[in-house]
Amino acid sequence: MSERLPRLTPDQLTAEQAAVYDAIAGGPRAAGPQLFELKDRQGALNGPFGIMLHQPGLGLALQELGAAVRYRTTLSARCREIAILQVGVAEDSAFEWYAHEAVGRAVGLTEEELTALREGRFGSADPTEEAVARFTEALLRDAEISDEDYAGYRDVLGEPVLVELTVLAGYYRTLASMMRVFNVGVPAGH
Repeated sequence: MSERLPRLTPDQLTAEQAAVYDAIAGGPRAAGPQLFELKDRQGALNGPFGIMLHQPGLGLALQELGAAVRYRTTLSARCREIAILQVGVAEDSAFEWYAHEAVGRAVGLTEEELTALREGRFGSADPTEEAVARFTEALLRDAEISDEDYAGYRDVLGEPVLVELTVLAGYYRTLASMMRVFNVGVPAGH
């Protein structure tokens, strides 16, 4: 697959693009252990992040929303990664699977759970994880959530988490769409 947009390295960036780059490469995604390659050897950003540089006004807002979804919600790390991986599978997004499979392992998802997520048959004995998976599954099917189902999800997860999951699914669907349009996949060699 050939990317449709040029990969921008730090020396090619305008001031606005550099602000987006710095927010991504110097923000919480770059802190701690690197579980996936955020940038290549020349410093170009991988995955959806490189796309964001081509429209810095939107890119800055998108990266901020992504940081909020990943680092400033009440979802447990496992629940967050379950939902992200479900989106990656539903959208057939190789990059999202590549990046978040590694993050999922780091937050305790087992090989069996990862396989179940990949195959669309994930279930959990933990009522919160199960509710997250079923609610996310319904969102991804674009299914109408009945009042009865909504009440059940609300009772287990709470309304703030339902908002968080809805935004999370929309955000990762947006990234998957961007990568599909601009032919962006996993970094070379992965």
